[in-house]
Amino acid sequence: MMIVTRNSMRYGSLCCVLALVLLTSPDSMVCAADELLVDGAVSKELPVWKIPNIGKAAEAYYAMDSLHVIAQVQDPDAQKPGGRGGDGTLTYLFTDQGEDIVRINDRGQDGCSYYFPNQQQVVWTSTRDNMEMPVGDWFDERNYPQGAELYISDLQGGNVRRLTDNKWYEAEVSVSPDGEWVVFGRQIAGKMDLWRMRPDGSDEIQITFTEDWQEGAPFYMSDNETVMFRAWKRSEFGEITPTPMTVFTIKHDGSSLTPRTFDRDMNWAPYPAPDGKHYVFVRIAEDENWEIFLGDLRGGEPLRLTYNPGFDGLPALSPDGKKMLFARAEGEGFRGGIYTWVMDVSSLHLGPENFSGVPPVTVMD
Repeated sequence: MMIVTRNSMRYGSLCCVLALVLLTSPDSMVCAADELLVDGAVSKELPVWKIPNIGKAAEAYYAMDSLHVIAQVQDPDAQKPGGRGGDGTLTYLFTDQGEDIVRINDRGQDGCSYYFPNQQQVVWTSTRDNMEMPVGDWFDERNYPQGAELYISDLQGGNVRRLTDNKWYEAEVSVSPDGEWVVFGRQIAGKMDLWRMRPDGSDEIQITFTEDWQEGAPFYMSDNETVMFRAWKRSEFGEITPTPMTVFTIKHDGSSLTPRTFDRDMNWAPYPAPDGKHYVFVRIAEDENWEIFLGDLRGGEPLRLTYNPGFDGLPALSPDGKKMLFARAEGEGFRGGIYTWVMDVSSLHLGPENFSGVPPVTVMD
């Protein structure tokens, strides 16, 4: 793939090789893409590539080496899912160059997964031990796959250890940067809340206690105690389209619950940047198109990162802050299948070297 800048810019205090965008204040300047020529076509995106040698795959996350990836990949050996149909997914490991491919699980249908920071273990969601239960629908909170449980294994899929045994929906799992805590979502009687526990399954603690809000997709921030997540209201799900969603942060002891978005947009799938200030997330742009944006916890308008007529979503940044994994549909809308792509975001300066703590909330008018 040949990529060259269309409009050259001199490097200086107010510009970089790409265009300089001011998100909120002079100390929060990040570099965004000027128009690029990608294989002869104009693009507003930073450089991207599709991970080769991998089938339809989504919800991918980097290991600490910012090279290896864990994701859900469609596999004919998986249990057939409900809802949208097609092949189910199983957990795979591979590099963002499409090498070192390993399948972790061989049965059931798998959901969210994550690397431990020591890069010796992974945690993943599966119905492998509850395949007799209704398959459910991962896309519908009213019919989530009950019996989805959490497991830990090594990087070859061996030494499998089951963390939960409740026959509820337990998924949307991730691990703190220091490896001390596993955070996840648990749905009981249709009500979703966040929980945490030690990697050995001990010290299980409920974090959120809400009647209407449905919390999910929790991820620890760089301070190892703040969790970012998104939530919608049960009373609005299926009644308002698209479903309004709010990005929150909370301390993992359940204190300091703080909204970070203050609108009625669908602020979906947030993932924190290693700098502790920014995050990537999904909104619906023009023509009902799902696109990825860069938000700032200090406030201000988000920066759009993807420009594609098909679905773009489920973004996740590498620990070094230089790359972003995301899911992209091959055709317009959701048609053509969804595959995992990588975007070079090194010009945005989102790395851990810029971490100075998680900023307090800024209430916008």
